[in-house]
Amino acid sequence: MLGRTADGALLIRLAGAWRLSGGLPDTAPVERELAATPAPREVNFETSELEEWDSALVTFLLRVTERSRGRGIDVDRSGLPAGAQRLLTLAEAVAEKEDARAAQADASLLERIGSRTISAGTSLTEMLAFLGDATLTFGRLLGGGVRFRRSDLLLLIQQVGAEALGIVSLICFLVGLILAFVGAAQLQQFGATIYVANLVGVAMVRDVGALMAAIVMAGRSGAAFAAELGSMKVTQEIDALTTMGISPLEFLVVPRIVALASMMPLLCLYADFLGILGGAFIGITMLDLSVVTYAQQTIEAVTLGHLLGGMFKAFVYGILIALAGCLRGLQATTSSSGVGIATTSAVVTSIVFVISACGLFAVVFYALGL
Repeated sequence: MLGRTADGALLIRLAGAWRLSGGLPDTAPVERELAATPAPREVNFETSELEEWDSALVTFLLRVTERSRGRGIDVDRSGLPAGAQRLLTLAEAVAEKEDARAAQADASLLERIGSRTISAGTSLTEMLAFLGDATLTFGRLLGGGVRFRRSDLLLLIQQVGAEALGIVSLICFLVGLILAFVGAAQLQQFGATIYVANLVGVAMVRDVGALMAAIVMAGRSGAAFAAELGSMKVTQEIDALTTMGISPLEFLVVPRIVALASMMPLLCLYADFLGILGGAFIGITMLDLSVVTYAQQTIEAVTLGHLLGGMFKAFVYGILIALAGCLRGLQATTSSSGVGIATTSAVVTSIVFVISACGLFAVVFYALGL
């Protein structure tokens, strides 16, 4: 309730429960009284009927104080509970940062373009620096001068290898099935359904098997690497390693790159087999091809060059995914939201790297006649 005292002061009577569960109180009535003519000499509070309160009351009092002082009106807090007075004093003791309420929306288009350009340049510089450090570290690895725990490497190999077989099996079997189904729909027009085996075999072994395995691992292992390193950065474990004279690149990044790069060719072989198996399922059940005929067509179509080329692509994809995941993890900010952002960024970066490399390989292999 609002009222005026005999000496012209604005009296604010606070009663009942003031809790956040009931929502923040409206200060509009108080502002109208402050703007009235004549203006109040000062603002007083009366809290004899106040029952219980939390930060909702403190927020209301801070707003009233700010509005009053903005109009040059004094505020007498002697009628408030002692706890509320101490909280108000503490809240006002910390000065607000000058740019705490900066309106980003008011930035001009040119300013936003410049900020994005600077941010992109900084990110590119960090990426190149990370790649350079990683290259130097792998040079030391070949000389036996890198320190990391072999048990960590074996555990990572299990995580990115054996534990990924389930999802790789499902995805690649379905992709092979889809390729065979789409190919059969077109080849049936020419009475050449037997060449479905050639189509699926060559596509899976040359490109699709390695590509699908890489995309699955980008969403599975690349994200896991970013989340693990990001969490270690939040808990200052990476800082502790640096303090002890242990390079995070050697202890954390190298085992992950080695594990994923070594497992990706094997996963590619497995993905190729499952994709061909999916194509065979369509060929045998829908196109009336025998198992022997389908196998013979596949063997005649797929060459050793196709197989080795696909495995080499998978090896490169593994390195790119591990680098992207570790890079984003080390770039994560020291907050829980920063870890989530780093994980999302790792997946996006990994997929962009893989697709770009796939396109580059297609051009190079075509130029080489492979």
